[in-house]
Amino acid sequence: MPFDLPPVTRNLLIANVVVFLLQQVVGDTLLQYFALWPWGPDQVLQASEGLVSIGFRPWQVITYAFMHGGFTHILFNMIALYMFGGTIERTFGARNFAIYYFVCAIVAAISQLIVVQWFTHGFYPTLGASGAIFGLLLAFGMLYPHEKVMLIFLPVPMPAWLFVTGYAVVELGLGVTGTQAGVAHFAHLGGMLGGYVLIEYWRGHLPLKPKRLLLR
Repeated sequence: MPFDLPPVTRNLLIANVVVFLLQQVVGDTLLQYFALWPWGPDQVLQASEGLVSIGFRPWQVITYAFMHGGFTHILFNMIALYMFGGTIERTFGARNFAIYYFVCAIVAAISQLIVVQWFTHGFYPTLGASGAIFGLLLAFGMLYPHEKVMLIFLPVPMPAWLFVTGYAVVELGLGVTGTQAGVAHFAHLGGMLGGYVLIEYWRGHLPLKPKRLLLR
């Protein structure tokens, strides 16, 4: 049951659902101000209330992660948060889990901003918790590498490390080839990168050492 989840995971689930419902009521207004828009000067776009000036704002590197583009989008993200969030939160503790989740979301946002700015050059919003969710997948694969996981559409058990590695390779391939347009593959990879660096820092494997080691 959701209420058996530890507090941060439970509250993240609730917050994502509430914001999604609010999106259905408010419409494009949330998208204009709280989705992740590219760096650079604002652009004037047509909206329901007329012409509006839209562009990047610093808070968007967090707020975008609570917004979703449709029911399927939020459904799969929340299923993954439900499946992996509780385990990772119990391993890290509530405070460090919250830090980890938002670091992954922020690094995912920065990765997406870089890709759009220097490679794709489009002007479109990015939204969704996927970057943070991919960070959770990475953490599960690193901390519980031999636990068995299955894809919904491929019900074959496989070790978590293989699942996560394979998923990352697929995301990289899709991102480089431009396949599956409209999906922020490099944001997903950015979330994994942010998670990897933070876990390695907590393990004491980086030149800058933490005050205490938290992870095996």
